[in-house]
Amino acid sequence: MEPKKTDKELLGKGVQHMAIAFIFMFISPVIIHSAFKNQDHPLYIPILVLGIISAIFAILMAFKGLKTIMNSIFGKK
Repeated sequence: MEPKKTDKELLGKGVQHMAIAFIFMFISPVIIHSAFKNQDHPLYIPILVLGIISAIFAILMAFKGLKTIMNSIFGKK
């Protein structure tokens, strides 16, 4: 039985997803902090919602990236 080889193309996609998640992990707290610093501004709620959505997106991209990396290394079951 031949050992399973790592799918390099799938691994690249997983690393790309992780890079996007990494960027959003830094952007979203800055947006949320900016919203809380300007609570009297009329755009407080939309900016806060944008920050929360980007934080959720970062978490989802991290999970998707990890899942893709694991599939590239171990293969789908």
